[in-house]
Amino acid sequence: MSAGWVAGAVRARALAVRCPGAAEAREIAACPSLDEALRRLGGTPYVKYTREAAGLSEAQRAVSATLLWHLRVLAGWLPRGGARLLVPLVSGFEVANVVARLSPEHSEQQGRVPPYRLGALETAWRRLDRAATPAELRAALAASAWGDPGGDTPWALVTGMRMAAARRTALAVPQARDWAVARAALLTARELFVHGRSLPAPVRRDAARLLGGRASAAASYQEFRAGLPASARRLLADVEEPTGLWRAEAGWWRTVRDDGAALLRDGRHGPGVVVGAVAVLSVDAWRVRAALESAARGGRPGEAFDALA
Repeated sequence: MSAGWVAGAVRARALAVRCPGAAEAREIAACPSLDEALRRLGGTPYVKYTREAAGLSEAQRAVSATLLWHLRVLAGWLPRGGARLLVPLVSGFEVANVVARLSPEHSEQQGRVPPYRLGALETAWRRLDRAATPAELRAALAASAWGDPGGDTPWALVTGMRMAAARRTALAVPQARDWAVARAALLTARELFVHGRSLPAPVRRDAARLLGGRASAAASYQEFRAGLPASARRLLADVEEPTGLWRAEAGWWRTVRDDGAALLRDGRHGPGVVVGAVAVLSVDAWRVRAALESAARGGRPGEAFDALA
């Protein structure tokens, strides 16, 4: 194993150890106000970005920005070319930037809420940011590693990117393939059986590659669930109706948490440890964001938070 991967693995473990963890997140969630919850973050790595946050959305965004910064730092410790491992794993931030660009409030928010800065971990954000219309945005996606989303409506653009993120992760990060397949299953189930929307053709093709032809062509949720690959089928085993998909979402985060911790415990230095750190850091940020929402509601953790923490 190269010295670069050893250094990256050491840094990965160091970043993961600093996470507040489930116990502290639960204490933050029980705070009677958002202000008190933010004060509790003063002793955590999230303080750098959250100290100036005003309101829940800014605070949650600051938590995500902290996660992204840590992953950029981690990428800098990896050997030449090692950062490519992280690019698909952080693609959700590029999706979030596009979601913000497509929101009706974008014009008035422009200049006040900057996009996430991905640096060397971006896929095509600078090109996407220059797109002036949804049609130009679709063309920029089609000319990049994202691929054509199959439409230029906001829904088609974002859905195409989310499925493409799963496809790219499954292909490029073997340690995260099961997570990506399960994520694709959740996205497909939600669109088909909750919202009743047919997937654009490129999204259907990606879903078929990841989930198999039987599941992607299923006419009912029960048929869909039965046709899934084993890892995704386990995720939905106790979710008998589409209305319960939020429980599967929490289960997905638990799986990522447990698998990530197992990768971190591996005594070998290398890509697996780095992927494990990304998983643990991402779950911690998700948990802290949920805890802040609970505090903003007066210290009443919701079912989704309880299901994970």
